[in-house]
Amino acid sequence: MKEASDEDIVRKILDSGEHEVFGLLYDRYSDKVYGKCLSFVKNSEIARDLLHDIFLKCFMNLSNFSFRSKFSTWLYSITYNYCVDFIRKKRKEKAIDWDKFPEIADSNEILVEKELLALRAERLKRVLEEVKPEIKMMLLMKYQDNMSIKDIMESTGLGESAIKMRLKRSKEKALEKYKELYQDE
Repeated sequence: MKEASDEDIVRKILDSGEHEVFGLLYDRYSDKVYGKCLSFVKNSEIARDLLHDIFLKCFMNLSNFSFRSKFSTWLYSITYNYCVDFIRKKRKEKAIDWDKFPEIADSNEILVEKELLALRAERLKRVLEEVKPEIKMMLLMKYQDNMSIKDIMESTGLGESAIKMRLKRSKEKALEKYKELYQDE
């Protein structure tokens, strides 16, 4: 069973009730999920707690996995959403009203993305710590995890144009934060 695909393992659990094989999925993804949690909370104990909560939630909702996407995409969706919700609760922060941000021309978006990608890693890390969780989530999904627009759509439940707009705005907000933090240099 160790060589089986993630989806085959899920089918086995759902069809035969062999819940112990869920450990294979945990072994495959726990390090990556832990890393994502740690990138959000910056505390190893809290990240471990989140890791266990996420896998428990995943296991409890396994029957909701639709097999339309990869298991890993579904798991990362749970991970991001859980971490963002945790941060929101922790900060008691209002959700971003994406409709309040002004539109920027597409040619300007290319320049913004080039500048954003040119940031040094340590500065980018600080910028990601300073922006709102929703912005961080979008940028990590796209640039750290190399998720396609389609994968992000499946993970968030949002439409293609909404994802593209949020990515665009997230890049702009991250660049604004970068300029705010490092304007004197």
